[in-house]
Amino acid sequence: MKLRLGLPKGSLQEATFQLFKKAGYNLTVRSRSYYPSIDDPELEIVLMRAQEIPRYVSEGVLDAGLSGLDWILENQADVVEVADLSYSKQTTNPIRLVLAVANDSPYQSVQDLQGKRIATELVNVTRQFLEAHGVKASVEFSYGATEVKVPQLVDAIADLTETGSSLKANNLRVIATILQSTTRLHANKGAWADPWKREKLQNLAVLLQGALLAESKVGLKMNVPECKIDQVLTILPAMKHPTVSRLYNSDWVAVETILDEKVSRDLIPALLKAGAQDIIEYPLNKVIP
Repeated sequence: MKLRLGLPKGSLQEATFQLFKKAGYNLTVRSRSYYPSIDDPELEIVLMRAQEIPRYVSEGVLDAGLSGLDWILENQADVVEVADLSYSKQTTNPIRLVLAVANDSPYQSVQDLQGKRIATELVNVTRQFLEAHGVKASVEFSYGATEVKVPQLVDAIADLTETGSSLKANNLRVIATILQSTTRLHANKGAWADPWKREKLQNLAVLLQGALLAESKVGLKMNVPECKIDQVLTILPAMKHPTVSRLYNSDWVAVETILDEKVSRDLIPALLKAGAQDIIEYPLNKVIP
């Protein structure tokens, strides 16, 4: 038996392949191929646009797939969410679908778009947002280069942004956030009802989420004189409790812990002052809580 899994081709492809590699899966794909090989005989991979994956999952063409919440909602796909995977093409932050207008536009809020023209790739999601705010506007599908359509062709756009740099480069400002979106591992309801496929998806989710969690963590090892261990442990964060073991035939102990990478830069000098020596920081592939 195989699980047929749709992965996004395009801007999210490289980040997805890197995530799978950290999770323990090696994916290789030839140029112009849509069927990568993977070192798991129980997985069959299909590459396609993220916009289409939820529809094919919902219809049962794919057992499961990775796509953003934005495209699941846009396709009105009736799927099972297996895991929230907070990564995008540049960062691990959610992307946002925003309403944006020209910097010198008089529009300040979504209500100001009453009767106006809006261009977007996410027509259904945008229309639902406007309706929820009592705004009637003309929402048209954009085939690309959406940012350049304001203000000559449309009054506003609803566009996905990760860092906001493209909007700023095109002299646009945000007046509302429609939704925040992360990549979701989602499954067809029939596949989810199959015990073998469900277990396969759950195991895959554990490994992918573990790989994502590891991106923000590092491991620290150090040696500490036993007389100074309390000082070190006082300032040392850990996922639960640090591991402390006595060095052979010595009055020193070895300490090991996992912590957020962002704190290690300031923590290491403090550990040295507290008496720690031989400090080693190392990267992690997976962290499974």
